[in-house]
Amino acid sequence: MQKRSLGSLSVSVVGIGCNNFGARLDQEGTSSVVLSALDSGINFFDTADIYGATQSEVLLGKALGARRSEAVIASKFGMPIDDTHFGAKPAYVKQACEDSLRRLGTDYIDLYQLHYPDETTPIADTLGALHELVAEGKVREIGCSNLNPQQLKEAKEAAGSGPAFVSIQNQYSLLARDPEHDGVLDACEEHGLGFLPFYPLANGLLTGKYVPGQPIPEGTRLSLMSPERSAHWKSDALMARVGSLVQYADEVEIPLLTLAFSWLLARDQVSSVIAGASNADQVRANAAAATQLPTEVLAMLDILTD
Repeated sequence: MQKRSLGSLSVSVVGIGCNNFGARLDQEGTSSVVLSALDSGINFFDTADIYGATQSEVLLGKALGARRSEAVIASKFGMPIDDTHFGAKPAYVKQACEDSLRRLGTDYIDLYQLHYPDETTPIADTLGALHELVAEGKVREIGCSNLNPQQLKEAKEAAGSGPAFVSIQNQYSLLARDPEHDGVLDACEEHGLGFLPFYPLANGLLTGKYVPGQPIPEGTRLSLMSPERSAHWKSDALMARVGSLVQYADEVEIPLLTLAFSWLLARDQVSSVIAGASNADQVRANAAAATQLPTEVLAMLDILTD
């Protein structure tokens, strides 16, 4: 599988989102996904301390076992685990890292990411703690998630001559093209950041499983989501776009999954497309979905989803 640079890291263009680990998947299911990914050439695993009520990191670490050196582990801190474990103050950053290292069963995290901006803490203070973790060898590279262009600029300036963010992880897909319009992709170019899309398959709408006008398939993520959360994804506007994409995928005889992955990878700023998987078959399908689309197909996808 093709790899792209993310700071000093080399990551597969398809990554595994680990939000299912400890939630929908137990250790056996997690190990099946992780080992299938490694065997498919996928080396990038994106987790967070809050995933699976802190168990995602535990299950991922155990699944990798002796193959830890084959993997690039990305984890995150900052979102509330409970009433006392949250934020980006220096002392908490260091404690959160230690906790993640222990859960993962490793002595370093390849990419450690600020999960969400902490308005109560100057970014320079957070970066100071992250710089210490890099100097101690506990973290190789640092990144962020859910920041806007102004916050990225402030972070770049605050980093000074020390380690700076090498990545940003925001929502981006054929059904959510905000980074093109809000300046985040431009900021990636300006500051040398790799972009990591989350929800690249729009909570499953771009997998090809969903057909507008038909019931949501049982057992899928959307079918298990609470009504207040699923309302956006089941909206008439999004379903109309899905219908157009399904029809176009049939016309060009390219699976919608391939269109979704490869359209993102055609963006120079995108380093890896991170998607969850519940079983080995989904892992292999995701791995096979990364390809180079014809120029005319990319252009039509832009038109259909603009």
